[in-house]
Amino acid sequence: MDKDTVIKIADLAKIEINDKKIEEISSSLQKILNLVNEMNTINTDDVEPMSHPLNLKQELRKDEVLEKNERDLFQRNNKYIEDGYYKVPKIID
Repeated sequence: MDKDTVIKIADLAKIEINDKKIEEISSSLQKILNLVNEMNTINTDDVEPMSHPLNLKQELRKDEVLEKNERDLFQRNNKYIEDGYYKVPKIID
């Protein structure tokens, strides 16, 4: 990863980079690319894809209604109700 490549990437990403930081960024990007190359050398043909790195299962609860319907109580003080729904002014013609 050379200086010109870092400058080109920064230009494409519309990122301003201080000239003093270019060498540091170049070194960091080179380390990342080396790590990716190292990971690409590992044979993963017999490895099944995983949805999560840990073998966890999310416990779900039963879908039960635990509260009673109090819609009438909540709508009692509103005069803009029709068939249990709130009436609002029309905003789109």
